Amino acid sequence: MSERLLTPFIIIALVLGGLWALRSTNSSSVTLALDMVPLVTGDEPIEEIFTKAGCAVCHTVPGIPGADGRVGPPLLLGATGPARLTDPSYRGQAKTVHQYVMESVLEPGLFVVPGYPAGTMPTWYGAKLSALALEKIAAYLELQGATVVP
Repeated sequence: MSERLLTPFIIIALVLGGLWALRSTNSSSVTLALDMVPLVTGDEPIEEIFTKAGCAVCHTVPGIPGADGRVGPPLLLGATGPARLTDPSYRGQAKTVHQYVMESVLEPGLFVVPGYPAGTMPTWYGAKLSALALEKIAAYLELQGATVVP
């Protein structure tokens, strides 16, 4: 076979191989490893806290650019938190939405939001957040979705 005929086949094979590799790396399941998430100190602006912590990969977080993940539930805890605290399957100790957010990060298996798979939220997340960062996350999320009465 002449070189002129063989070259287009090689190019097509390379393009198809590249497309196959891209398709394989853009799967809908996202796995975050402990070493992939930097320590978040809490000194960062709230947007940076959510981004550095990796929350935006799996969750939709109102007001946080790029936080449109679909793996975990939307973080509208001002609206959904009270119902979760009274859900019969809730096994935690939190009494407030703020406490629930902190508990959910530190011990994510205590309550799994219906419709989402158990074991998806990494159990090591609390180790990657300082107490200040976790406090800021909880303070932010307890207001999201809450209705404001004038």
